[in-house]
Amino acid sequence: MRIGAITDEFSPDPEVAAPAMRAAGLETAELRVLWGRNVLDVSDSELERAMSILEDNGLRIDSIASPLLKCTLPGGPEIDTRFQHDAFASKHTFEDQHRLADRAFAVAKRTGAHIVRVFSYWRTVAPDQVFEHVVTALRNLAEEASERDLIIGLENEHACNISTALDTARVLAAIDHPNLRVVWDPANALVAGEVPFPDGFQLLPVERIAHVHAKDCRLTDTHPEWVELGMGTVDWAGQITALAREGYTGDINLETHWLGPGGDKMEASRLCARRLHEFAAAS
Repeated sequence: MRIGAITDEFSPDPEVAAPAMRAAGLETAELRVLWGRNVLDVSDSELERAMSILEDNGLRIDSIASPLLKCTLPGGPEIDTRFQHDAFASKHTFEDQHRLADRAFAVAKRTGAHIVRVFSYWRTVAPDQVFEHVVTALRNLAEEASERDLIIGLENEHACNISTALDTARVLAAIDHPNLRVVWDPANALVAGEVPFPDGFQLLPVERIAHVHAKDCRLTDTHPEWVELGMGTVDWAGQITALAREGYTGDINLETHWLGPGGDKMEASRLCARRLHEFAAAS
């Protein structure tokens, strides 16, 4: 298992993030926000510049953290307002999705990333009513990805319709496609009301986990308080040990979220990287 991070969790400026990630002993980089803009909105020249910076710092781009299907599904039930919508510099709508998919695939091929992360539309008050719409959209994306030798990584997101391992397992059962896999985020499952480890994790076929996001929190109702990795409710020591035991060979990337001591986000990511290394070494 290689350890990395979403670059903007260190800094939205890759020239600042990359050397800090290298100093923290990280190997992989996931692209979401570059210079304050969503990765799908930067120019090709800016993308090339980011690639050069990361390469110079020994970081391999493994995933495009796109905002695909992180939008409202027209005609669906009303949106569940309990959960905050984190858009990460993306203001795209349902009408933009086809164009975004084309751009996401192009960015992935240009950067050498093999995973394009996607979602399942903003969560409604009746997720079951939109399940087939989600399945259709994901199946179509998986078919498009297969033509480009890419993986669609469905992230379980508490603010979207597929939020837990239970939800995710249902999607995997409905779409038996080699190019659809999972971005497993235990903390998101926790916020959605699931015990992510061991309960949620045991529902997921490890061979269909493409990627893992690492962050931690404590909950008040459905409101997370993001904390240092290992200091919250998610059993990260157990989770990483289980991933190693089950033969997981993908990457684990920090998605810190914690603002850190005194609001120092860079220090927060450094501390979480150290904790992640400790958990990995112990597994």
